[in-house]
Amino acid sequence: MKHILVIEDNVEVRENICEILELDGYKVSSAENGKVGVEQVSLLRPDLILCDVMMPQLDGFGVMKILNRNPELNHIPLIFLTAKAEKTDFRKGMGLGASDYITKPFDDTDLLEAIEIRLKQAEKFQKKFNKSDQGLQQFFSEAKAMKELEQLTLDKELRTYKAKDIVYQEGQTVRWLFFIVSGKVKMYQTNDSGKELTTHLYKAGDFFGYFPLLTEANYKNAVACIEDTVIRLVPKKDFSLLLFNNRDFAAQFIKMLANEAVNTELKLIDLAYGSVRKKVANALLSFIDPQTYVDEEPFVIKVSREDLAASAGTAKETLIRTLSDFKREKLIEIEGRAIIVNRPSELRNLIA
Repeated sequence: MKHILVIEDNVEVRENICEILELDGYKVSSAENGKVGVEQVSLLRPDLILCDVMMPQLDGFGVMKILNRNPELNHIPLIFLTAKAEKTDFRKGMGLGASDYITKPFDDTDLLEAIEIRLKQAEKFQKKFNKSDQGLQQFFSEAKAMKELEQLTLDKELRTYKAKDIVYQEGQTVRWLFFIVSGKVKMYQTNDSGKELTTHLYKAGDFFGYFPLLTEANYKNAVACIEDTVIRLVPKKDFSLLLFNNRDFAAQFIKMLANEAVNTELKLIDLAYGSVRKKVANALLSFIDPQTYVDEEPFVIKVSREDLAASAGTAKETLIRTLSDFKREKLIEIEGRAIIVNRPSELRNLIA
């Protein structure tokens, strides 16, 4: 039985939607505002979310932004519900990665059809591509069976890197789409004075290097390994074939691009206006490995202080002072190079 979470501040509307969904055979949970809704998503992990846009405390767009930042939750389909039909709202919602957008008042049949379509699409892609090397190979195998992709081969080059190895440097020619089989990498830029700023972190199951493939420009940043890493290299030609001939693959990449744009915007805002504590908390949480992380369980980070400072956008000395504060508050423990995050939820509260 599929589980749907309804986030709606209007009691009458919320109860009506829940009744419709229950009569159609869905398991249903509800939340009266966006803040409670985000907590419910983390706790319940529903198969789909119906979310009102205009709500007190935290609106629908805020809900979407928070979910986008959590790799364990950003795959859940979300359908916005709104009484406004303005194009700007539609663009903003879809730009954040929403699966659909329904204007109130709506017909019961239209709502149920939209939910069924989005659930089927999510299930189809989940079957096609799980975030592992085996899942990637299976995805390419199925894509290869399509007539227009007969030339696509499974023999993608596999490369092994040591910690601190460079994957590519700024200015190099674009040739590959990269898929991380295991390990972690950082994408960074260096200013004229040599100071490094980490703009993105990628973990096992992530693609990277797709922006330059789309723009056909040389790399404008560099990528290096934070730890020993294995990467699958997908040739540029194969990526283009999939992008322009496989709708599921194209749809997923559009969502990835939208999520990355949102995350970049949020990080720039944090770097410009966020407190040091917020920046460091954000950096620590960004090192969570979605392949092994159990919700709200302590997790261990093994990363150099230089890499962590670059990710937080702060000086190494400032980072160390802030880590000492977190240790004194028992949010973390420090054992040599390893940082043990004891209470992830309290770190999240710092960045909320």
